[in-house]
Amino acid sequence: MSLIDLSAPIESSPPDLMEAFRTEIDYSDHAAGAAMAEQLLGVTPDLLRDGEGWATEEIRRLGTHNSTHVDAPWHYNSRIRGEPAQTIDQLPLEWFFAPGVVVDATGKADGEEVGVADVEAGLGAAGHTLAPLDIVLVRTGRDAFYAEPDYIARGPAVTADATRWLFERGVRVMGIDAWGWDGPLHFQAEAARAAGRPGIFWAAHQADLPYSQIERLFNLGSLPPTGFRVACFPLKIVGASAAPARVVAVLPG
Repeated sequence: MSLIDLSAPIESSPPDLMEAFRTEIDYSDHAAGAAMAEQLLGVTPDLLRDGEGWATEEIRRLGTHNSTHVDAPWHYNSRIRGEPAQTIDQLPLEWFFAPGVVVDATGKADGEEVGVADVEAGLGAAGHTLAPLDIVLVRTGRDAFYAEPDYIARGPAVTADATRWLFERGVRVMGIDAWGWDGPLHFQAEAARAAGRPGIFWAAHQADLPYSQIERLFNLGSLPPTGFRVACFPLKIVGASAAPARVVAVLPG
């Protein structure tokens, strides 16, 4: 088999990134590790190979949504279908290792809808018939802009109807290689203010469905349309609305 990494790198943010989305990591090298070994345990550098101790890192800041991550229903609303929404640690592992399919939406403009007909056409082009627990990945090509300041403003919008259509066919995990599943927030906000009612902003997130999204995927263009499995296990963060995941496609040899 072969493995294809579908995850964005986790690294410290550039200084101009807005505060809410920052990641901050401190790195301690082998010299610092040697100093700690001596301080804590009395083990001097001459007792260590090459005089080096352990290298370590401290993640001082990493939002659960600030990298390639899996959303839980708790992220969308406190109650889903009248029941308390599940947090990320409460979701079944079976959701996160399953056959995958890529729906090509690279022709869609920023803010343009990806509807039921688009999903059906994408599945048809992939030659894939959906089965329960299949993982559907929407390829937009916006991962090419991951390091750009306007990444948040790029990507089409998967509709609530398309999300429901997938859910009704047994899909519980859906992913996209853009900042968000519902499309850029500023487009949603403008439409919601103009309509003056709920159900416009964050429509697919708040579709009252117990499902998971993978957002900020990478490298979907390296995948075949179908014939692979997706491993996307989120970190087991108790009570969390999401968790980072190392998302990998598994292709047969």
